[in-house]
Amino acid sequence: MKGQVTVDHPVAASTSVVWEVYSRLEFSKLVNELLAETLGTFEILEGDGEVGTVLKLTFPPGTPEPSYLKEKFIRIDDENRIKETEIFEGAYKALGFDFIGAKLEILESESSESSIVRSSIVYEGDDKLSDMVPMISTKPLDLIAEIFVKYLNVSRVGATSN
Repeated sequence: MKGQVTVDHPVAASTSVVWEVYSRLEFSKLVNELLAETLGTFEILEGDGEVGTVLKLTFPPGTPEPSYLKEKFIRIDDENRIKETEIFEGAYKALGFDFIGAKLEILESESSESSIVRSSIVYEGDDKLSDMVPMISTKPLDLIAEIFVKYLNVSRVGATSN
């Protein structure tokens, strides 16, 4: 069984600005700064933000076990603005899926001053896990996109008023 859950978020910022935030470690730094109490905190275990970088996301207290996930950057495509990670420990992986990954795409929209963040959770596993598929959610990525949209909009307003 294979599949993915995908959602698009419009952003009032150019693809280059949004990609700068999503593509490397700025993403995890902003989660730590803006979403630590809601989503958790990232720790860099290995790497410098390029392919091969390993992060650990520790969820906030009170989160059901497993209370963390570890992920590895497996693809960063600057030309097409695509970042893919593989969750190799904790979270959905602990449920028994063979593969769980996140895919973030920054897409152009009709205006050069706006873009679309496409967030996907990609999964693969034995058919006996089909009852678990409804549990797979982009909600954390949705929350990140919503907060980052606000952050980018405030940052842009601050930058233009200086």
